[in-house]
Amino acid sequence: MGKHEKVLRDVLSGAKDGNISFNDLCALLEKLGCKMERVSGSHHIFSYKDVAELIDLQPDKKDHSKAKVYQVKQVRKFIKTYMEV
Repeated sequence: MGKHEKVLRDVLSGAKDGNISFNDLCALLEKLGCKMERVSGSHHIFSYKDVAELIDLQPDKKDHSKAKVYQVKQVRKFIKTYMEV
């Protein structure tokens, strides 16, 4: 199993929301077809095809290598709603 598949599995399972790497989450979105629109400060803004909703990610303040738990949950919901995985 490749790295992106493992991260996708972890995101979709919800079991490791507090232990997802910020860089891995961003890379996963790009691998799934999202486009990074811009970076503004620590905010990384992604779009997906014809979906009006944007994904706004920023690293956790305590551990900059990790994604924020609530944003991992938002990504999971976004993937389940708009993507066929």
